Order: sequence, then C-alpha cells, then structure tokens
Amino acid sequence: MTTTTAPRAHGAFTWMDLATPDLEGAKQFYQSVFGWEFHDIGAEFGHYHYALAQGRAAAGLGQSSDAQMPPAWTVYLASANGDIERVKALGGQVMLEPMAVGDAGKMAICVDPTGAVFGLWQPFNFIGAGVEAEHGGIAWSEVATRDAAAACDFYGKLFNATPRAQSDEYFIMQRGEDMLFGVMQMNEQWAELPPHWMGYFTIDNADAALERVTAGGGKVVVPPFDTPFGRIAVIADPHGAVFSIVQLPIAG
Repeated sequence: MTTTTAPRAHGAFTWMDLATPDLEGAKQFYQSVFGWEFHDIGAEFGHYHYALAQGRAAAGLGQSSDAQMPPAWTVYLASANGDIERVKALGGQVMLEPMAVGDAGKMAICVDPTGAVFGLWQPFNFIGAGVEAEHGGIAWSEVATRDAAAACDFYGKLFNATPRAQSDEYFIMQRGEDMLFGVMQMNEQWAELPPHWMGYFTIDNADAALERVTAGGGKVVVPPFDTPFGRIAVIADPHGAVFSIVQLPIAG
C-alpha cells in the first residue's frame, strides 16, 4: 500500500469529501464499492466520517446541512499562506473563507474564474488522504472547464505551476517534476454540464467495481475505457454524487 505521511506539494490533490443527504446510505454504498470502513470523528464536527482504506484515511463523508445543495464530492488542493488573497486577486471567488477544523487544519471553498468549485486544505496535524494509488485511495484530480486557457492561467499563477499540454484539450499542471492535477477543455460533447472538478479513486478491478456500483443503486455515467494511465469509469452514487475510478496499469 502507498501511504503518505508528509504534507503534499503546494497545489497537489490532497483530499476529497462527500456532502450527502443520507450519510448511512452513503456509507453502505461506498463500503460495498471500495471496502471502506468508517470512523466518526464526533459530534463536535457534525459526525463527519473518515473513510478508511486499510486503516488509513482515504476520504471524508458528511451529512449535508443544506437541502438546496446537491450531493457532491469536493476536491481539495494543498494550500499555503496567501492562497486566499491570490484567489481573489486572480479573479476567483471565495465561497467559504478559511476555517480551522480543530487542530487538523484549515479549509476554504473557492470558485475559479471559469466557474469550477474547489477546496483548499492547509494542514496542521492532518495532511489529508493517507493512502493513494492503491485500492480505495485517491489517484488523480482534474478540472473540466469551458476555458482551459483561463483555468491554466489562474491555477498556474495561484500555485506557481506550468501547464504541460498532453493534447489540444488536456493539460497537466506541473511545478518541476511534481504533477499537481489536470485541466480538461470541455467541448460540445459535454452539452450543458457546468465546469467542475473531478476526483479519481483507485480501484483494483474497474469492471467488477461497476457491478457493485449498480447492485448498490449507483449508476455508471461513463462506461469503462482504457487509457495509457489505466482503465477509467465515471460513477454516480445513489444520490447523484459523481466521481471517477481508475484501475491503474500494473507496474512492469
């Protein structure tokens, strides 16, 4: 298992959490898909749960407190002092100003200039996901946007990163050798879907996982397809929260 104990690079994908109207139902669904166990961190934090992969925090699940907010996964990027001021100066918006979460760290929720919502996490005693690139752990994140050039400019200046083109429609934001996240240009095939961040969880067998998804009341939004980076599918849980899974290539 790949475990992580050191804070991630500034701007790197570090955490994902789910806001859901049915916490108990969500726990059952995700346990069936990933085999997660759960740890309730207490009433003080609204009975927010850590999802655990082999005993390490993989993601968060919380009961939604706003009936008007659709169920959704939020992607958090590793933050540092001054990020909020830069978000505002670069044309982004701050939906939730930085808020301390006990002694774990400080969170904020922002919107980039193209309309995609993302989180920032500045760690104190909790770095975010403690397992990645293994079954049930985080794998990758990307922002899908109608204006990839504007998104690359915003995130590049925010995190001192450079876009590396993989194609005409996909860029990887890098700082040195650190690959932070992807930027995808949305085209007409995306129809009316708004700009958004997408997080990926690692799965040991994508096709078997999809059987568990449908058996648990979820939906396959995009059927599995093969890429050089692994076998990918896009999923919606029973309440409509969307995420991706990736079966990584076997290292050779």
